Amino acid sequence: MKRGNFARRPGCSVEATLDLIDGKWKGVILYHLQSGTQRFGELRRRMPGITQRMLTKQLRALEEDKLVIRKVYAEVPPRVEYCLSELGESLRPVIDILKAWGENHQQRLSCAPAPVVAKKPKRAA
Repeated sequence: MKRGNFARRPGCSVEATLDLIDGKWKGVILYHLQSGTQRFGELRRRMPGITQRMLTKQLRALEEDKLVIRKVYAEVPPRVEYCLSELGESLRPVIDILKAWGENHQQRLSCAPAPVVAKKPKRAA
């Protein structure tokens, strides 16, 4: 992906980092790849809300940014595996801190599970 020139703006290092892991899915993909090499289908199963097209797009962007390594095996059908690169591994503490923050603030986040509401008993007619 084409990146902007962050050299002359305040907060440029923060902007550069967020630019690499922006969006809804890149951080999630990086998180799942922390557990080791995975195939496309494995990643898709771990993220049921992502479409095949979006996962492909995000993996390509992460590969282009050198955060993920894509390995294709010459088999029929072709087997493709993804793993974190050395640069991607260097984001492990960042992803872990984001996860911890999310767990600590889950009740306030929009993605938190809906609270269980007790049903009122039905009145006799």
